Amino acid sequence: MKLSIVLHGSAFNAQANQSAFRFAKAALEAGHTLHRVFFYGDAVLMASNLNAPQRDEFNPRDQWSALAEQYDLDLVICIAAALKRGALNEAEAKRHEKAFANITAPFSVSGLGQLTDALIESDRVVTFGE
Repeated sequence: MKLSIVLHGSAFNAQANQSAFRFAKAALEAGHTLHRVFFYGDAVLMASNLNAPQRDEFNPRDQWSALAEQYDLDLVICIAAALKRGALNEAEAKRHEKAFANITAPFSVSGLGQLTDALIESDRVVTFGE
């Protein structure tokens, strides 16, 4: 089955991120395909490489990055939500004349068209968040 995930939950203040990650990992291990993970709202902050949680805590960026590398996943953060929250890739940092970017691979920044594509291409879309 081809799945996509939409994640709305805060990176560190909600259970949604850990639940989405565990769901994605279990689905992939069961042989399903994960078409896209779309991070929306406060979930975009999870992709920042400036996050520094304590070492004994769940680190969503590192966990999603490792899973993306292992399974060649498409991790997309919503550009509108990202810009409002200061989550910028290199192109957006330059366009908005900011000193640096804090979003790097394996995460990409894109619009709601990627979410629409996920809805069309997937057999099921599972949403996690508040």
